[in-house]
Amino acid sequence: MNIVHTDCRSYRQLLVAVVFAFTLVSGSAATAQETRLPNIGGTGGGLISGQQESDIGQQVMVSIRRSAPRITDPLVYDYLSAIIYKLVPSAPLDNRDLTLALIDSPAINAFAVPGGIVGVNGGLFLNAATEQQFASVLAHELAHLSQRHFARRLEQQETSAPLTIAGMIAGIVLSAVTQSDIGIAAIVGTQALAIQNMLAYSRSHEQEADRVGLDILATAGMDPRGMPEMFEIMMRQNRLQGNNMPEYLSTHPLTQNRVADTRNRAEQFPERPVSDGQEYHLVRSRLQVHYAQSPELAVETFENHLNKPGAQGNEAIRYGLAVAYLSNDQFEKAAKGIKELLVNNPGRITFQVTLAETLMQQNKLDEARALLKDALSRNPGNYPITSTLADVEIATGNGTQAAEHLKQLTRRMPQQEYLWLRLAEAEGMARNIVGVHRARAEYDALMGDLESAQRQLRQAQEKLPAGSAQRQVVSERLSEITSRLQAHRNS
Repeated sequence: MNIVHTDCRSYRQLLVAVVFAFTLVSGSAATAQETRLPNIGGTGGGLISGQQESDIGQQVMVSIRRSAPRITDPLVYDYLSAIIYKLVPSAPLDNRDLTLALIDSPAINAFAVPGGIVGVNGGLFLNAATEQQFASVLAHELAHLSQRHFARRLEQQETSAPLTIAGMIAGIVLSAVTQSDIGIAAIVGTQALAIQNMLAYSRSHEQEADRVGLDILATAGMDPRGMPEMFEIMMRQNRLQGNNMPEYLSTHPLTQNRVADTRNRAEQFPERPVSDGQEYHLVRSRLQVHYAQSPELAVETFENHLNKPGAQGNEAIRYGLAVAYLSNDQFEKAAKGIKELLVNNPGRITFQVTLAETLMQQNKLDEARALLKDALSRNPGNYPITSTLADVEIATGNGTQAAEHLKQLTRRMPQQEYLWLRLAEAEGMARNIVGVHRARAEYDALMGDLESAQRQLRQAQEKLPAGSAQRQVVSERLSEITSRLQAHRNS
């Protein structure tokens, strides 16, 4: 099962690193890291501009890429992208070009910040029992974006000095990857209060986001009643956890009155039968295995679920058991379970990709390749299929073909830094040194290290013949990176 994440030794080390990085924002302008923050004017000049919001969003993503453990499982990411873009046409957004961040944490959390950044914790899948509940959180976050609540909240602050903005961005990253009490404890003095105030939406903003979010759900064909249901789940979690409240509630204050108001609003929409998509429950099962205390416990849990009356017909449980077998190195059982599911669902991509993953673990690489190529012919450009096929080609030592698949993905999803890193690996295997430098340059740029990106592109340029089309492309990209680096140094 291809769930990959960044290793973090401890939250405490992560917190110190993030906060330290942002408190040094007024340091040398010649630093190799692109950490200089956008200059935002005083509070009297109206909302910050769209370009300034974009700059903040870019800095948030750089920080998340460096600091936050990420889920890069293509099946999970593909589902999240699909449900987000099912909601987006119904959201009153000026900018519908969103960047998704999938955080590897079992805590309930989601966030949206300027620049079209939408972040979701894996734990949201664990706690939302239905797709309608899950979608309600996303709709609520899209509503915050559409109403520019983050910018309006920032505008209300007494000051907009660089340290305040630095603290805000540090707080976003801390909120994404830690429990709120640990995050706030790591930021000493008055900064803690300032960051907590910036991260916490006001009651009026929350009510507005609830109202707009309900409209988004209804217009998108989802059930608005999923929102009060999800709020009830969060309230129960809050009661069970005592002082250790769910991370989401530390920035989205929730009261019984607000839950009741949202329920009343949801009931005003016409009642109609809305069924969950099967894919949500398959992805949820996949993540339940990922967050299980051990592979053995995951197998035991899903076997117990499957032994309950009527559970044999539940494909999400059967799929979860197969994924648990795969995680527990019981490859024959995993393959058998997936093949049985494919009998009635021969075209379901999730089953095909998971079977290919199982075949790879069994070293049946030719069989996995044939399965994925056939699936890709029926679903051209599909992300999970293409990504898994690249894995197969890398496993067989065919770097050239793997690079071709990964180039397609980086063209479609250029903001996903881990794809560029995999492309660099494939190009190295294919002995395409220019390709390695170009892929590494894009990775470095996304990680905020413009000087390293510049060096990589210069090395690529030196290896290409003068006047060639490829050298021209590299030179143009080098010029862009150099301009960005110069602007950063002069700011």
